[in-house]
Amino acid sequence: MMRVKEVIIVEGKYDKNTVSQAVDAAVIEISGFQIFSNKEKLSLLRSLAEKRGLIILTDSDKSGFFIRGRLRGILSGKNVKHAYIPDVFGRERRKSAPSKEGKLGVEGMSCDVIISALQRAGACFEDNQYATRNAEDKISKTDLYQLGLSGGVGSAEKRRALLKKLSLPERLSSNGLLDVLNILYTRDEFIRLL
Repeated sequence: MMRVKEVIIVEGKYDKNTVSQAVDAAVIEISGFQIFSNKEKLSLLRSLAEKRGLIILTDSDKSGFFIRGRLRGILSGKNVKHAYIPDVFGRERRKSAPSKEGKLGVEGMSCDVIISALQRAGACFEDNQYATRNAEDKISKTDLYQLGLSGGVGSAEKRRALLKKLSLPERLSSNGLLDVLNILYTRDEFIRLL
């Protein structure tokens, strides 16, 4: 599977599932329009853009283009690329009826279409630079447990304090925190933060 250096931003969980089947990448769902009222998640997107770069991959309908346009303004000056899916009419398998505009969204695209859209956007396909970090460079679930950030008494409070310190969304689970930390920091960098 081809690995993409940048973090890919999608609208929802079904989009995330489809993209994750097409490429090996960090994929973050923004929950549609909810992103605009979530200052912490927007701050996270800014950090990710600076650290790894972002690729915005939204549906090709009116809502998708509105979200893309707003994010373009919010993240202006950052390392942001835009991937576009083609207009394909039909309905997703999980839905009983087509969307209002009758177009398939990201979740309805094939892996080839997703890869092609990312290539046209100028995605950096790499040889697993981030995935091949030595085990000692990656932050693990054990590290979070040993640092009191998961699985123990008071871990939720400690995790919330860390999330606040790092300007990350307060509702980020320990698994979500682990994913984001491994995008932003090596294990040594993370331990120095504490």
